[in-house]
Amino acid sequence: MIRFFNEDVDYKLPHKQKTRQWLTEQAKQEGYRIGDLQYIFCSDEYVLQVNRNYLQHDYYTDIITFDQREEDDKLEGDIFVSVERVTDNAQQLGVAPELEMRRILAHGLLHLCGYSDKSEEEAAAMRQHEENWMVVFPA
Repeated sequence: MIRFFNEDVDYKLPHKQKTRQWLTEQAKQEGYRIGDLQYIFCSDEYVLQVNRNYLQHDYYTDIITFDQREEDDKLEGDIFVSVERVTDNAQQLGVAPELEMRRILAHGLLHLCGYSDKSEEEAAAMRQHEENWMVVFPA
């Protein structure tokens, strides 16, 4: 089951049930089922501390994904999302914050599906998957 939590921010995800169904269907299209999956909405500072404490990275980021799966075909994990970064990214990209948040939620799930974005080629492929997923969000 996909669950959404707030850590140190007060964020209300629009269309929570549709989003849950959409992410579940996209995982299924990739050959996975959803197990225990948490999206944790938080601040820049919270994500920075997670980045420092668990990944030894000292920089801000919009999302950090921790794969906790115990079965190869069942996605489980914790995905930390900086609401501040997503809002700033939306402004810089000239898109609605709701759409940028949706893209970031897809991005985290794509990481759990095995996609990487370390190289330019991988990042481009991930971006294409994000775009493909975005167009099938239920109306």
